[in-house]
Amino acid sequence: MRILLVEDDPTLAQIMRSSLAEAGHLVDAAETLEQARYLWRIQPVDAVLLDLSLPDGNGLQALREARQRGDRTPVLVLTARNRTEERIAGLDAGADDYLGKPFELAEVEARLRAIVRRRLDLDDRVQLGELLLDRRTRRFFIAGQELALPAREHAVLWELMTPPGRVVNKASLSDKLSDFDVALGANALEVFVSRLRKKLQGSGAGIRTLRGLGYLIEVQA
Repeated sequence: MRILLVEDDPTLAQIMRSSLAEAGHLVDAAETLEQARYLWRIQPVDAVLLDLSLPDGNGLQALREARQRGDRTPVLVLTARNRTEERIAGLDAGADDYLGKPFELAEVEARLRAIVRRRLDLDDRVQLGELLLDRRTRRFFIAGQELALPAREHAVLWELMTPPGRVVNKASLSDKLSDFDVALGANALEVFVSRLRKKLQGSGAGIRTLRGLGYLIEVQA
């Protein structure tokens, strides 16, 4: 997943970024309300981890603005403000879940998976032909054998399987997988897709290109 982390404590932010990166996620980080508003608008993400007490305002302001413009990105609020009335305010502003500090990083990951799964109506395990994705372990299997993939190929296949059968626009896929300051070009994306097609041969699942639209993964006869 691509995640926007909004956290003004530099030590905690670095720990969380490292933990999420080790789990295979791509993380964009903001330390202020202004940065959060900017990144949330320009970069598509799968989920937002949102602190409330920011140097220039309350994180709920960014959340309310996102919901008002129709952005339904799953949001997990992380904050030391953990009184009942504050949790209610966060949920009423449009948060999907609320976790008080201090917290365990494993619980953050679990709650992230849960809110994304609920938002997209996804199962923890999805199968297409002999290809299986286990979202809890972030692992792919073909006929019971693990399919080990480099990070970018893993990310492309994850997007295509979330959920399978839908057309994934090339531009949005490139944006989702690009580093913030380094764009993933169309040619590079095509290379990753080509490599995946070869690795999926014989699995019963294949990636189809729809000219002018994007890619989709489907069962092949």
